[in-house]
Parts: sequence; C-alpha cells; structure tokens
Amino acid sequence: MFSTVNRSTSGSLRCEADAATHERTRIIAFSTSLDWMAVAWRDEVLQGLVFGHARRRPAEVALARMLRLPPQFFCLLSDGQVDDVPDWVDDLIAKLRRFAEGEPVEFAEVPLALDRLSPFARRVVEACRRIPWGQVRTYGQLAAVCGSPGAARAVGSVMAKNHFPLIVPCHRVLASGGELGGYSAPTGLKMKRHLLEMEAAAPLTSCE
Repeated sequence: MFSTVNRSTSGSLRCEADAATHERTRIIAFSTSLDWMAVAWRDEVLQGLVFGHARRRPAEVALARMLRLPPQFFCLLSDGQVDDVPDWVDDLIAKLRRFAEGEPVEFAEVPLALDRLSPFARRVVEACRRIPWGQVRTYGQLAAVCGSPGAARAVGSVMAKNHFPLIVPCHRVLASGGELGGYSAPTGLKMKRHLLEMEAAAPLTSCE
C-alpha cells in the first residue's frame, strides 16, 4: 500500500492543495473475464476505471497515470482489505464482473467525477451513457444529440479521453459508415469489436 502522506519538503501551497485533493483516493484492482480491471474512487464518487490488462499491477499503474496521481497521494487496496471498500464500490465491482461475463447490466446510478470536463464534454458523456446495450451511435449522431451538429471530431476527442469505459460505453460509438473508429483499451480495436459482438449475442431482455 502506498502512503497517503505528502512527502514533499518544499511546503508549497500547491503541494498542500494536491495532497488535500488526492489523499482520499483509493484504487482496487480485480480480475474479470475482460482481464484485470481497476477502479479509483474518492469520497462517494468514482474517479476512473481501466480494464483489459493482463496483470494486476499494470492495471493499477495505468489508472494512477490516467488520473495523474503521484504515488504518495493514493492507496492501493488488496483483495483482503474488503472493510475499506464502500458498499457502492463493491456493488460496482460485482456488476463489472457480470458485464464482463456478457450479462447486460445498468450503470446509470454510478456517481462519476465529471468536474474536470467542459459543458460540451459533459453533454457528450451523458448522451453516451444513455446508449443502450446492443445499440450503437456514430460520433456525428452523438454530436447532434448534444446540440452541436458537425462536431463529430470533438465528440471523438471526448471519447478518447473517457475515464469511465464500460460505464460510459464509448465502445458503442462508431465512425461514419459503421467503421469502428478508435478505442483506447490495451488491445484497442480488438477489444472494441469483442465488446460489440458480446453485446449483440446477449439480448437486452435478459437484463434484470
């Protein structure tokens, strides 16, 4: 486990502010049928998610880097530290494992940290969250839904920086003409294609 104490000796206000922001961040990694995932949370809000990693450590490191967390400002929790995992995070982990098995699950109630996003990016994220299991949209369609027709490239940029894959299902957003577009999981478009094929094979009517 990493210490959550700010070890900087400079005593600068900036370091103190960084410590205050990050000191409560927790990260836990877990295995699934989509390889290793890791989630990070602070207080009652999810900060980020990664998946598709071959081992625990790369998943933890990838998530910390994505969130730009210095090692001294977060804690890594092991499987044995279940008392340190809030119920809502435990429920989320269970849902993610079910999703990885090909079961349609609903993530609409998961609280996400969206304060870093612009108003446009928030609209894109919220619109993407509403795309149902087994359905797809194009970047252009998502731009139109967000009130910015012609902003397909900007939508693609928001999706490329998505901190909540699967929960914000950017794999369901395609380029024009049905092309896959991009995907930032470790195996890239191979994973995107797998997710779309998995959802096509499991009808939404099986969702609880």
